Amino acid sequence: MAGPRVMGIVNVTPDSFSDGGRLGSVEAAVAHGLRLVEQGADLLDIGGESTRPGADPVDAAEEIARVLPVIEGLRAAGWTGPISIDTMKPGVARAAVAAGATMWNDVTALGFAPDSLATAAELNCDVVLMHMQGEPRTMQAAPHYDDVVAEVTDWLLARADAAMAAGVNRERLWLDPGLGFGKTARHNLALTARLERLTATGFPILYGASRKRIIQTVDPTAADPADRLGGSLALALEAARRGAAILRVHDVRETVQALALQAAVASATS
Repeated sequence: MAGPRVMGIVNVTPDSFSDGGRLGSVEAAVAHGLRLVEQGADLLDIGGESTRPGADPVDAAEEIARVLPVIEGLRAAGWTGPISIDTMKPGVARAAVAAGATMWNDVTALGFAPDSLATAAELNCDVVLMHMQGEPRTMQAAPHYDDVVAEVTDWLLARADAAMAAGVNRERLWLDPGLGFGKTARHNLALTARLERLTATGFPILYGASRKRIIQTVDPTAADPADRLGGSLALALEAARRGAAILRVHDVRETVQALALQAAVASATS
């Protein structure tokens, strides 16, 4: 069975948890995206609004001004592969798809606006439905579940049903357990350890743990997101082994290399 595809992260935000403000111009963002493609990224995920814990919202006009030139720049530079727009706003998604995006990655699972579901059906692009308990400013205050794996799975299936009822093709839907979005480290580890519960739904699974705080809870010395590469790779390999179809990562080259070695070991014969 083929391994997961790798989605490279291109954040054009001043306040993302790991790399906010690092790509301060359209040219820098486009160059970064192309570099990720050279390193082996199969998809690029463009985000113009931070959803880190405590993040403040950004209005649609500002978000569009951040992401559209990057999408257009990547297409003008010759990248013909999939581009995902990481947004909760249907207006931003619509503008991004018109500019060349082919996937809508929504942390609210099409629940942010009354017309989110209808917009997804209209755009007929791939859609990632992510689980989040609460909203970015407060989601890490006191997350609680009786059974995190069952509750996240059931909630995502309900959102998939809502999307399909609105006219979104089942083949367009992806599910994301939303590590770090209204979840403790214990919740995140449980979702990873039992990822097969989500893959058993029949929907392809996107998994994103790159540089997240869960790594610091296991290794307290990794307070800086830049010091979480080892943990990011460990979680990515676990997710791959358990059936994830896309890994959303900052460190593309290292992830591609780790996956190649994982596959080589799996296919080795004595």
